[in-house]
Amino acid sequence: MKKSPKFKGLSLHIMPFSEIRELTITERVKKLLQLILGNKVIILQGRLRPEEEIRLIEDTMTMVDHIKNFKGIELAVIDPGNKEDSFLLKMRRGLARGLTGDTTSLTVIGPASIVKEIKKDPSKLEIFLG
Repeated sequence: MKKSPKFKGLSLHIMPFSEIRELTITERVKKLLQLILGNKVIILQGRLRPEEEIRLIEDTMTMVDHIKNFKGIELAVIDPGNKEDSFLLKMRRGLARGLTGDTTSLTVIGPASIVKEIKKDPSKLEIFLG
């Protein structure tokens, strides 16, 4: 009998922003890293705050030397905001994002061993897996 080849597969974790909305920075980063270490590519509705992205990258870089076969992460954000909006509309959106979190953006985070490259332009993301 012929054995089937081993296939690791791809696991996507679609995460609504509400799943992390009430978490602290430390809790958010820990939750994301646990998923990434499980070889999952996360598609997050919304985006992390800049300080959260920095913390995620710092924690990841610390882990690279301590976890076997962990090469880091790839992270990209796409924001559909219209650059031609009026100043008043941009202010209203900024206020709403500050109160509820940015749920109009889309963030992709994955282990560098799976996500080889993410190409981004203003309207789309291309994710190259390997």
